Amino acid sequence: MTGRLLGSGRSADVYEIDEAWVLRRDRDGWGDAAAEGAVMTYVREHGYPVPRVRASGSRTDLVLERLSGPTMLAALLAREMGAAEGGALLASLLRRLHAVPGRDLAEPGSRVLHLDLHPDNVMLTPDGPQVIDWTNAEDGPPGLDWAMSAVILAQVAVGDLPVARDLLAALLADPGGLTEEGLAEALRRRAANPTMSRGEVELLGEAERLIRTLV
Repeated sequence: MTGRLLGSGRSADVYEIDEAWVLRRDRDGWGDAAAEGAVMTYVREHGYPVPRVRASGSRTDLVLERLSGPTMLAALLAREMGAAEGGALLASLLRRLHAVPGRDLAEPGSRVLHLDLHPDNVMLTPDGPQVIDWTNAEDGPPGLDWAMSAVILAQVAVGDLPVARDLLAALLADPGGLTEEGLAEALRRRAANPTMSRGEVELLGEAERLIRTLV
């Protein structure tokens, strides 16, 4: 039995369990809670800032440490954080993640990728930023992770949130992590993402052009 609803995203809802834990439930059955929990536990063991995970015994349910504080997106919209600071924080979180040793010893260049690292998936807690929503995580080349974050921000920037352009510019101030291969694959994946609207997909061409003006 779940507690009160705390929030909802595109494909999942978050419910209260108690003061220490929450339940994140996938509404559509696409996720794999065990795999997501495993990758979160792995990066946390290597010092990366993610919530603690507790086994749920369900493919759709993930029990997570309850965090306090706003998302980075909320802080940006409330002007409690500037775009330059936010972009630099996203870049540092990507670099820290890709410094974690890869799980596939046969692929020395492979790293854990979040593949959805944007301001609404960073919680600004009293103990520092915490990265949430690891549903899309997989192992692969870091350039794809940088490109996914850039494409997500660029879509928003050319859509209805102009502050995202400054955030994107700050993220790409040092574009060393971005690759042509990663950008092409990120654009392909976003176009095929079933949770995006037709209008969002139609922004991808303009989003790509914006990214190329900033690198």
